[in-house]
Amino acid sequence: MAILTNPSEGFLIVNTKNTLTEFSLVQLDEVVKRFGDLTVIDSITLHAKKGEFISLVGPSGCGKSTLLKIISGLYKVDSGSVIIDGMAPKDAREEMAFIFQDANLLPWKRVAANAELPMKLRGIAKDRRDKTVGSMLELVNLTQAARHFPWQLSGGMRMRVSIARALTLAPRVLLLDEPFGALDEMTRDQLNEDLLRIHARDQWTAFFVTHSAAEAVFLSSKVVVLAANPGRISEVIDIDLPPDRTSELRESQAYLNYVAQVSHAIRTVH
Repeated sequence: MAILTNPSEGFLIVNTKNTLTEFSLVQLDEVVKRFGDLTVIDSITLHAKKGEFISLVGPSGCGKSTLLKIISGLYKVDSGSVIIDGMAPKDAREEMAFIFQDANLLPWKRVAANAELPMKLRGIAKDRRDKTVGSMLELVNLTQAARHFPWQLSGGMRMRVSIARALTLAPRVLLLDEPFGALDEMTRDQLNEDLLRIHARDQWTAFFVTHSAAEAVFLSSKVVVLAANPGRISEVIDIDLPPDRTSELRESQAYLNYVAQVSHAIRTVH
């Protein structure tokens, strides 16, 4: 049984034992989002299990970033339901972390201080913050840069700090809004590999926005192709590639075939 509470808030509280899809950590059902008279998201249904890595691709204006903000609770839906681990998004915010297109580091704070900021805001004790930040910076290969300022870092290194900062909160859901789009290809490829290495360790559920078919295929267990005007699901492509993905995979025929399939799906959205 589902009970609608406060329709103006745009979410449903669901009896998870009976209604929530088994093993779905994130569940969007018939989601509609409007800005004034403009419908930007139309009847999107999308479920994600624990540990799934889902990329969202499609033409500009198809609602990729809007979907991330709906999942995070930054935007309320006009109709439909959004359930995160059995909760409305606003009640599940501590289980989620958001990585934006820009690293958004505080320029007057050193790397370690930037990385610890979310924990500091939550009132977590300093000894625990120090231990967690040290572990996360090691994970993203930035231990030696802990006392650097952002202006001393390359673009790729700044994005690593952003990733470390998000991971300090041990999220169950990680939302990434085209975080590597402004980086050169070599740096981007390396960060893709690093992100998958961390994902294999922590098994958060990821929603990743990108304009790159190649990046989507390399990272994902599932690629969701969105159409625009209004944003809606055009096609869902399951990516059946080995979970241990290295640079050599990019030369394999199976990988290239998936890239061609996703590229074609983006060009021919319906």
